[in-house]
Amino acid sequence: MQSLLKKNKSGNSETEESGNSDTEEINTSIMKIQKKGLAKMASFLAVFLMVISFNSNAQSNKNSSKMNHSKMQDCCMMKDGKMMVMKDGKMMPMEKDMVMKNGTTCMTNGECKMKDGKKMMMKNGECMDMSGKMCTDKMKNMQAAMYSCPMHPEVTSAKPGKCSKCGMALEKKS
Repeated sequence: MQSLLKKNKSGNSETEESGNSDTEEINTSIMKIQKKGLAKMASFLAVFLMVISFNSNAQSNKNSSKMNHSKMQDCCMMKDGKMMVMKDGKMMPMEKDMVMKNGTTCMTNGECKMKDGKKMMMKNGECMDMSGKMCTDKMKNMQAAMYSCPMHPEVTSAKPGKCSKCGMALEKKS
């Protein structure tokens, strides 16, 4: 009987040892899977945060350019050889001829025809408000007060400061 007990005891201890090693292997496998999952989650989180930061930066740039133009009144202007329309603080290309309050017609090619029949060609920097008055001084003042980043020309401001993308000092546009 004692020999049977010894065999049982030794048999039990062997199964317990093999059971412990199986449990350890399972635990190790679970830990590896958890580490991989955490690594994937961390990389996903990093990418997500980068996308959010780029998106918020792009939105802040749009708002700053709106703020610069919102000080100007509605008008049409010649800018870089193209007729542009300033409406509610937004600048967009002129798509069709516009008739001002005094009867002056501004055309998409930059030609303005007065009510009395006189014609004039708008030059770069000139603008005409919706009442039909020329306002070159306002446009020149706006251009003189513009600052932009040398690395990111789309980042502009009415006053000196730093670029929101790279932190470089904004330079005055000529």
